[in-house]
Amino acid sequence: MITDTMSPDAAAGRRGPADHAIRQQIIDAADAHFARFGYGKTTVADLAKAIGFSKAYIYKFFDSKQAIGEAICAQCLDKVMTAALVSVAEARTPTEKFRRLFSTITAKSTELLFQEKLLYDLAANSATERWPSALGYLERMEATLREIILLGRETGEFERKTPIDETCSAIMLAMQPFMHPLLLEFNLDGLPETQTQVINLVLRSLAP
Repeated sequence: MITDTMSPDAAAGRRGPADHAIRQQIIDAADAHFARFGYGKTTVADLAKAIGFSKAYIYKFFDSKQAIGEAICAQCLDKVMTAALVSVAEARTPTEKFRRLFSTITAKSTELLFQEKLLYDLAANSATERWPSALGYLERMEATLREIILLGRETGEFERKTPIDETCSAIMLAMQPFMHPLLLEFNLDGLPETQTQVINLVLRSLAP
């Protein structure tokens, strides 16, 4: 289990002290329940019974089941993003950093899909309903992409004419089939070749 390190937006629906150990205990219990039964089939009463708390006590830390789901989703997405950042940091050139950012995100998302399908479904739900945890994840990803593009422009690997906002937005759209949980499920058969083709096309468009 990774440490709960959500942004303020992703922490919507929380109550009580930010570092309270009971909150993490609730999150861990919810993680196990969601992985076994799914988000939709788990109730706050189920979680209370599993932990040995009352529903009222759980509501001292989270104002709804969705708030608990937010915490679980944020942990899953943070794990994916952390792996991508580590891989990007190991690359020497902006081009290789670009490749590693998206290939690692897809690989880790696919790993979650096959190993913990019900938690993956929670991530898909968060993306579809635009939960703060999902939006924060996309913001971190685009911020990392922006840093890579700017570095590529500084080193002369990438063109400098297109506005940076337009460049990043277009790339994020182009990579959606390999990032969005619902779309990724429909593009598994072609991986990694199809993603490599799109990455190659985008890199050619970035060439000076």
